[in-house]
Amino acid sequence: MNTKTKEMAFIALMTAVISVLAPLSLPIVGEVPISMATFAVMLAGVLLGSKNGTIATALYLVLGAIGVPVFAGWSSGAGILFGVTGGYLFGYLPLAFFSGFFYERAKQNRIAACFIGMLIGTAVLYILGTVWFIAVTQMDIKGALLACVIPFLPGDLIKMIAVAAIAPQMEKIPALQQMKTALQH
Repeated sequence: MNTKTKEMAFIALMTAVISVLAPLSLPIVGEVPISMATFAVMLAGVLLGSKNGTIATALYLVLGAIGVPVFAGWSSGAGILFGVTGGYLFGYLPLAFFSGFFYERAKQNRIAACFIGMLIGTAVLYILGTVWFIAVTQMDIKGALLACVIPFLPGDLIKMIAVAAIAPQMEKIPALQQMKTALQH
């Protein structure tokens, strides 16, 4: 199997992982549920790199937009993508990018780089999502932060720790190592 085929297969695999994990959600008070999407998106960025992790995430968004039930609570459609939580969904793209960007460029202390990338990506996700949420709901900034950011901080921190812990182990998978080596040349 050539490198491009392997690359496309890994992108498709991570798109599938995001699509399977993202619908798993816990509704809380308000419009934004706690889901496994951010975990899967960060993992895609770290394992596939900034470019391919972002592509896998974009494909996930396209699947959801065209009606495949891959968004939180097995929802789908353009109405979800452009609705109240749409900014958070679009925020997955920079989350994947920054998660991969820092990790793939680190020569030493890759775990710290991974964590920094995920923190920056999460901050961008929160900013995009919260600004979008405020624009759609007309809620004030304090209310939006209390509804859309504060409740998610502990869970997102746990997800970052989990990705930082398992990604180096997953990179030991021979096929993933071969793909990354081939892409670096």
